Amino acid sequence: MKKICQQSVILFLLAFASCARIEHASTQSNANRSSDTRTEPAPRNTSRVIHVLVALCDNQYQGIVPVPARIGNGDDAANNLYWGAAFGVRTFFKRASEWQLVLDERNPAPAILERLVFKRKDKDVYLVADAYRGREIKQCTTDFLRFAAGIGAQKVAVETAAIYAGGSADLIAYVGHDGLMDFSLDKLPQRADDRRRDAVILACISKSYFAAPLRQTGARPLVWTTGLMAPEAYVLKAAIDGWILKEDGEKIRRRAAEAYNTYQRCGLKAAMNLFSTGW
Repeated sequence: MKKICQQSVILFLLAFASCARIEHASTQSNANRSSDTRTEPAPRNTSRVIHVLVALCDNQYQGIVPVPARIGNGDDAANNLYWGAAFGVRTFFKRASEWQLVLDERNPAPAILERLVFKRKDKDVYLVADAYRGREIKQCTTDFLRFAAGIGAQKVAVETAAIYAGGSADLIAYVGHDGLMDFSLDKLPQRADDRRRDAVILACISKSYFAAPLRQTGARPLVWTTGLMAPEAYVLKAAIDGWILKEDGEKIRRRAAEAYNTYQRCGLKAAMNLFSTGW
């Protein structure tokens, strides 16, 4: 296992919370491989669209080392480690000067506590971010793979127009505990069309656990991980910044590693070993 990059014992525990129980039950071999029923191709956007799915950290419903109760309640998005905390997706992107919040919707679906939509100020790029209840991590993982396969387009009204997220997104990201360590999926979504989609998976050892399911979706793994890590939003933002500039995978991998090293102080070499791109 690769070197774990952490600043302190506290940060170590918070990072380790996303991958405490490593069970080797194979998701790939146990899952039913039948595909979702599809009736029509996912609509295309004129803008570039990113869809981020965040499985909220949850002490009760996820196989993790418990974190402090305030940030480990999977039903409290506002204070959650991966959403409302300092380096959570909600907080970090609301503070990012390049992004403008254009929609804040509470409880858009039973499994989702909050949906945010950001518009890049200098580019025609939208970012949709969903905070899934911690207990709904299996649904979050399934939806990530469905969207990566081009299944389940979602119309989102923003400003005076509309965009399509879900299976219509160009970049789909997962942030949170690697639930595939703990459970198998009932179905592995199959690629629905010939469109190119990119995927970012910020979870512990995601390359090992997500490789087979992701390959069936047809999406390209832009950034994923080889070891234990803290799935915090500075890495997500760094990867998105490179993707917006249409950089290649290696440049985006380096961006992710540099961001991780900046905040975790683990050394660039260790951070580069932690992240991978492509197959």
